[in-house]
Amino acid sequence: MGTDNLPETSSLKPEKFSLFDPETSSCPYEFYRSLHAHSPVYYEPEGKFWIIAKYDDLQTALQTPETFSSVMERVKMLQESEVAQLFIDLLSEHGWEHVPTLQRLDPPEHKRHRKILDRFLTRRHAKQMAPRIETLAHELIDKFADKGECEFIEEFAIPLPGTIIAEQIGLNASEIGTFRAWAENMMAYSTRRLTLEEMRETAVVEIEMQHFLARMFEERRTRPREDIMSEILKLEEGDEPLTMHEMQNIMHILISGGFDTVTSALSHMMWQLVRFPDVTKALRDDRSLIPRFIEEGLRWEAPTQGLWRVTKHETELSGTKIPAGALCHVRYGAGNHDPAKFPDPARFDIMRSNARAHLSFGNGPHFCPGAFLARTELQVACGALLDRLADLRLSRPMPFPVHSPSVSLSPMKEIWIGFNKAA
Repeated sequence: MGTDNLPETSSLKPEKFSLFDPETSSCPYEFYRSLHAHSPVYYEPEGKFWIIAKYDDLQTALQTPETFSSVMERVKMLQESEVAQLFIDLLSEHGWEHVPTLQRLDPPEHKRHRKILDRFLTRRHAKQMAPRIETLAHELIDKFADKGECEFIEEFAIPLPGTIIAEQIGLNASEIGTFRAWAENMMAYSTRRLTLEEMRETAVVEIEMQHFLARMFEERRTRPREDIMSEILKLEEGDEPLTMHEMQNIMHILISGGFDTVTSALSHMMWQLVRFPDVTKALRDDRSLIPRFIEEGLRWEAPTQGLWRVTKHETELSGTKIPAGALCHVRYGAGNHDPAKFPDPARFDIMRSNARAHLSFGNGPHFCPGAFLARTELQVACGALLDRLADLRLSRPMPFPVHSPSVSLSPMKEIWIGFNKAA
């Protein structure tokens, strides 16, 4: 239905691009076309990592942890050694240093932590959460519906998932500003290069968060609730208690993922609604199309453009040898735009038959545990916005670049929308 009228291939070679360039990281799609045309497994010399771009190769990497391992120190991935070591030393001295959990473990060790989330973040739980999400969505819309304009990220895309994840974890949603700062801080060192002083500030914020969470865990030991923090403390037969280091790192992943990724998905969802009025009209006429719209939106603009793996031994993908011990960027966004899997990938088509095959939630043992809840949030929010707001449009020009610089994520800076109240 919608399209950016982009060619499927690029005559430019991948060497012409860099994910450290704010324009490329903000709009990487010509880079993806170049990768698919010339080098689907590409060594990025500036960052000293390999980019895996082809859909089938990504499936291989994501489903073979015995070759593409998740075990690594995240803080060392993009940072100079001195900068990374400062962070490690500060956490070791004043807080709890990072230990492998969830995203940083391979099976079978990974399952010990994963089952905690899987028994809480179920499809049934997400369905039960829908009424609360809908109530919150309308409460947020109430605050700006009469103004005819809002900055959508600050007024909706941040507080909706921020409140929901805070409530699910067991934190006080009234302190959403603090949690947002934590989430942004925790993602900084794995998405861009930091100076020594920036890394020092990052460590100070994380240590503050760690001590807050430690107090919350101690409270849950004596007064458990129906939340994830209490679930983390539960023991099943044969289980060993998680250490405070492990609990801290699980919370680290939940807070950063619950804020950043769903906020990004909601922001892009609104951009798609104002960008493609024919799509918006189709959704207003037939609300059963909303799930298709959400899946195509996730394919078209992945909130997490890519994550990291390390090769355990030399391997080969698409005819290219990758050495042992190589840092690899499994580029979900590039896989979602692979024309071999998604014909005419630049076209935004909510009737695309295989849109749900996108990689935006990953795949394999590390498939996003919050996918059910995220999909519910997006679908319910979309319905509420269509119910309440008509004539959606941009009310101010988009910034350039549209996204804040990030190697891995796709965080929009702002999106001002105008609207009329729906009849």
